[in-house]
Amino acid sequence: MRSSFFGNLDISQVPANFALQNAKMLRVRLPQEVLARQGSMVAFQGQMSFDHEGSGGVGKLLKKVVTGEGVPLMRVRGEGMLYLAHNADDIHLFYLENEGITVNGRNLLAFEPQLGWDIGRVQGAGVAAGGLFNTTVTGTGWVAVTAHGTPVMLDAGQAPTFADGQSAICWSAHLGVGVNRTFKAGALIGRGSGEAMQLAFQGQGFVLVQASEGPPVPSAS
Repeated sequence: MRSSFFGNLDISQVPANFALQNAKMLRVRLPQEVLARQGSMVAFQGQMSFDHEGSGGVGKLLKKVVTGEGVPLMRVRGEGMLYLAHNADDIHLFYLENEGITVNGRNLLAFEPQLGWDIGRVQGAGVAAGGLFNTTVTGTGWVAVTAHGTPVMLDAGQAPTFADGQSAICWSAHLGVGVNRTFKAGALIGRGSGEAMQLAFQGQGFVLVQASEGPPVPSAS
């Protein structure tokens, strides 16, 4: 896997389809198609068409309905330069080489169409756990993810590693991922820390964590 985080992203050694126009804008060179987050197009030069991308099968559709995971995608076809962004978040690129990366759905911006993708559940976290479902992208090609604030990359092989489920942007697909519960009785009477559950990562690989827990989720009335 290649990324600026690893210091091995030499543009002369990989296809130049994806590039950063600046820290907050992705430039995609077509005619190759691209799958991108719906509504992420901010500009393009050339001739392009934008179509809703389905779930890719009944199994994925059911997973999206049940879990709420899976960013709404569009397929862009044509020729020219496409510019993508989302909420002025920082953008980071990964070039997969016959491998996989797991991405929090809200942080997935774009990826190349030859890559496969599927939705998986974090072990130990059911639907009631609050959206601990993520999208795994596999194969060879570019993946672009967004981060709110400057992220930190953690080496899960160096020490037991934990992250808030909303803050973990992406991680090595082969890592073991579970739920670390720190619930205490005080949480029942207003003295909880607000950090009652985190993702726990095991194995050799990385975890990218953003400096935010994401937008606040409105309470049910």
